[in-house]
Amino acid sequence: MAEIEVHQGHGHADGSDPLARRVGLGVGIIGVVLAVVTIAAHREHTTAVIERTKSNDQWAYYQAKKTREHMSEVGNELVEALATDSARAQAASAKLGSLAARYKAEAEEIQNHAREFDATTERSERKALRFDLGEGFLELGLVLSSLYFLGRQRLFPLWGGISALTGLAVALSALAL
Repeated sequence: MAEIEVHQGHGHADGSDPLARRVGLGVGIIGVVLAVVTIAAHREHTTAVIERTKSNDQWAYYQAKKTREHMSEVGNELVEALATDSARAQAASAKLGSLAARYKAEAEEIQNHAREFDATTERSERKALRFDLGEGFLELGLVLSSLYFLGRQRLFPLWGGISALTGLAVALSALAL
């Protein structure tokens, strides 16, 4: 059987490149921050979807109330137009009028709730966008910093660090929203 020689290390096994250790530690830290920002972005996207669903439900409920209000108004007009017994017509008209007023008041309240959900959705979407941008800059920082190990160019970890700090700043700005 032929013997296979396996070489381990990357040419600097003696630890003569102290910058490599710092860059490696930096890459690890960037990776951890990237994981946290990625999870925050996913959670914020989920929140936005849930809030949008609540908003859509409220708008559908609002539409149903407005339809009932309109039907009560149309019914009231029909009662007035086709009435033969004025006492019965007045009772039916009063009932339909009060229903229309109730539906209108309920619709306004539902509309306010829907607008609140819309505002919450917009806020969550803005936060998610900032987390996504921060995530992108952190990924760029991770890749640029890692390129040091291939090219041994000091500019790679410098630009990687700048990109990662930019990503962190953008992601942290989402917390202020």
